[in-house]
Amino acid sequence: MISTTAPIVLVRRGLIALTGIGVLATAFELAAERHWGHIEQLVPWLALAVIAVAIGLLLLPDGRGTTAARVLAVLVLGAALYGVIEHVLVNAGAGRFDPHYGDVWQSLPLLERGWYAVTKTVGSAPTLAPGVLAQIALLLLLATVCRERQAAVR
Repeated sequence: MISTTAPIVLVRRGLIALTGIGVLATAFELAAERHWGHIEQLVPWLALAVIAVAIGLLLLPDGRGTTAARVLAVLVLGAALYGVIEHVLVNAGAGRFDPHYGDVWQSLPLLERGWYAVTKTVGSAPTLAPGVLAQIALLLLLATVCRERQAAVR
């Protein structure tokens, strides 16, 4: 039997599935890292819960939850970008205490210090972790665009 499902529907379903997989994988990583010791460490857990709600909204019939899902995804995207910046700043602040760079940290060019902070050459805050939350939110936003495209094709 040949499927007559439109490619845009398959893309939308794939994007939603990738979003769900991203939520589960990120939750596993956060749990493995025991990422809950401080109040600010609960932010990514809240972001994952918000994305899970947004996925549920996207699955409502007739696109009734699409707008709300978009709003939630944009909120998570903002929180994720804040997280990336916060992690970079924490790492940069640790630069002066680094055994290798501490003595020369203030004399290094700003771009070099930034690079060391982003790449965790100094500090221990993973800058990619909140970036993954941004990726998950963007996948969900793309799925909402596919919903509109799907409706326009009909």
